[in-house]
This record gives sequence, structure tokens and C-alpha cells, in this order.
Amino acid sequence: MSGGMKYRLVAFILAMAGMIVLIAWTGHTSWQRSGELREKLTTVQLQSFQIAKHLQQTIWELNNLVLRYGAYHDTNAWARFQTRSKELDNWIDDERPILSTEKERQLLDLINTRYDDYLAAAHGIETRIQSSPPEATPLIAFADFEKQTQRILNVGSELAKAHLDSMSTFLADSQQSLTYLRVVLLTSLALLLLAGGGLAVVVYRELIAPLRLKLVESQALLERQEKLASLGLLAAGVAHEIRNPLTAIKAWLFLQQKHLQPGSPEHADTEVIANEVNRLERIVKEVLLLARPSEPHLATVPADEPLRQVQALLMPQLGKANIQLTVQDSVSFPVKIDSQQIQQVLINLIQNAADSSGHDGEVSLRARLDNKRLTDRVAEVIILEVADTGKGIPPEVEKRLFDPFFTTKDAGTGLGLSIAARIVEKHGGALQYQTRPNHGTTFGIVLPRA
Repeated sequence: MSGGMKYRLVAFILAMAGMIVLIAWTGHTSWQRSGELREKLTTVQLQSFQIAKHLQQTIWELNNLVLRYGAYHDTNAWARFQTRSKELDNWIDDERPILSTEKERQLLDLINTRYDDYLAAAHGIETRIQSSPPEATPLIAFADFEKQTQRILNVGSELAKAHLDSMSTFLADSQQSLTYLRVVLLTSLALLLLAGGGLAVVVYRELIAPLRLKLVESQALLERQEKLASLGLLAAGVAHEIRNPLTAIKAWLFLQQKHLQPGSPEHADTEVIANEVNRLERIVKEVLLLARPSEPHLATVPADEPLRQVQALLMPQLGKANIQLTVQDSVSFPVKIDSQQIQQVLINLIQNAADSSGHDGEVSLRARLDNKRLTDRVAEVIILEVADTGKGIPPEVEKRLFDPFFTTKDAGTGLGLSIAARIVEKHGGALQYQTRPNHGTTFGIVLPRA
């Protein structure tokens, strides 16, 4: 891991730790504030709200007792009225400290005053009943009592409204505090997620992505090696069994040709047979070369030397199809190769490029310096390029381009690129290509610089 990467990781970890501490503090503060609000709401606000409700219910209960006493002269009803009225009087005095605002306390004091008038009106009814004959009390006797009842209930309604106003103010303050805490919490969480996302991107880009790429490359190379190993065993057995009959066929064909007149139809037939036998021998040789490529004998040469050698070798052949084979400006840095094997790879690539370019085409050769990852590190490399002006490689062909025995040519064996890739691998390099439809293809032999 590089030093810069370490510093970035430490900075990200410290930033995340700071965000976690901030979130923890915000959460604790929010929880503590919420507890205070909840306690205040339950112990003060709810009790304050119950005062008006309890007052109204008790007044209605007392009214029923007075009406029962006035209608039926029920002394038990009056006794219960006296008991409940004293309880309500004491309760009003006890509830005053619970109220949270000055307005509510003033209204409760007014209720206390009007409650005295209410009791006086009730006692006035009781006095009239005691001094009158035992008959139903006229409704006019309850007029003042009903007036005092309405007055005290009106004040009770005002107390309930004052409580709602107090509750609204309280909730607004609470909402403001909670909004502030929510903003702090969400901001901290967003910063934490941002820091975590940045850390994840850096870790993936600097650590996971290279390891993943290396793993995929290693797995692909391992699968290819396993396939080639299996192919080697099969090819060795098949080649051994084919070579013996081919040798016998060639020997008997040679003997038969001695007894045939040159130019005769029979002699022409033997020539066709001989050509096909030679073709079979070439296929067997290529299969053995793919399965068991010989070790390269490395020598240090200028990078452009093999390009000029194959140019001189193939120019006459390609000139017949009016195909230009040129060597562009190239570097001459030293490179360690087996010249014969690299020439074999170049010849195969140039022939493929010529087939793709067709008549009046152009094939360009070049050696250039670049930085590429070979094995486990990035290093300077020499790339020997073969570029054509053909139609490019179709996508369906790209998928099987390096598969043994896959070919698009009528007389091809499908082993040329597979053998070329094996030879380049033996040199510690890689065979790469770039293609564009209707713009041509460029193959590159990537070799470590000497």
C-alpha cells in the first residue's frame, strides 16, 4: 500500500470517527431533550388541561344534585352537594401551582371568586326550600343559580382556551428545538455517509479493483493453461498415431511415382495426394507446437530488427496482391527475444492482416515504447505492432479469436493465433489487439524491455 493511500485512509477513518462522535452526541442530546419535553408535557401540560375539564364535569354534577334537591327536597342530594362542593373548593386551591402561565392562574383565581357566587346562589335555593312549604320549587328560584353556573362555566372555557394557547406556544418551541436537533443529526449522518462512500471508493479503486483484475486474469490464464495441457496430451497421442501412417503413405507414394510417366493423369493424381499429405504433416506439426512449444533461445536485439527482417521476407509475396508492407518510424531499444519465434509470430500476424486488407491494402509495422502491466507490476515494454486497413474483426469472431482450431478461412487450421499467443507468453509478454469495424485492426506483441 502506498504512503499516500495510507494517509488518505487515516484521514477518512478520523473523519468518520468524528462524525460518529457527533452523531452520538446529537442523539444523546436529542434523547435528553425529548425526555425533558415529555416529562414537562405529561406532568404539567396534561394536568393543566385536566383542570378545565374536571371543573366542568364537577359543576354539572353539583347542578344535578341542586336540581334533585329542589325538585324532590331530597336531603341526601343536598348533603352530597355540600360534600362535593367543599372537595371542589379545596381542589381549586390545590391546582393553582400546576398551571404553567400567568393568564391561566388569573383565570383560576376568577373561577375561585365566581365559585363563591355559585355556592351563594345554591345556598339561596336551600334557604328558600327550608322556609317554603314542602312542594316543588318554582323554576324562577333557579334563575340566579343558572346564571352563576353559566358564568363559572364560561370562565372554565376561557381557561381551556388559554391552556390550548399555552400548549401551542409550548409545541412551537419544542418543534423548533427538535428541528434544530434533526438538522444537526441529518447533517452528521450525511457527512458520515459521504465519508464512508469516499472511503469505499478509495479502497475499491486502490485495493479491491487491482486485486479483482489480477484474480480474473489469473483465473483466465489458469483455465487457458488447463485447456492447453489437456490439448497437449490429446495432440501428442493423435500426432503419434497419425505420423506413422503418413510416413508409410509418403513412402509408398514415392515408389508409385517412380513408375508413373510425368505429365500423365496418374502422375498428376499422385501430386495432389502428395500435397494433401504434406498439408496433414503441417497440421500435425502445428498441433505439436501448440501443445508443447519449444523454449525460446533469447538474445538481445534492437526492437525494430525483426520488423525489417519480415518486411524483406514478405514484401515480394504481398507485392503480387499490390499490398504495401511498410515499417513506420520505430524505436530501436534493446529487447530480449528468440528472433526465429518472434518472426514466426509476425509472419502469422502479417498474413492475417493481408487477408483482411485484401487487394490494394496496406499493412504497417512499428515498434514503440510504452508502460504496461506484465505479471505483477507496471514496467516499460516494447510493443511490436501490425496494423491493417481491413474491415476489422466482427464481435462474434472476437469471442473465439484465440480458440484453437477456430478459423474463418477455408484452408486455415485455426492454430496460428493460438501458437502466436503461446510463443509470446513464453517470452514473458502478451498478445493484444484493437479493432474497429471498417477501420482495420492492430495487433501488438507486448515484450518486456531489456
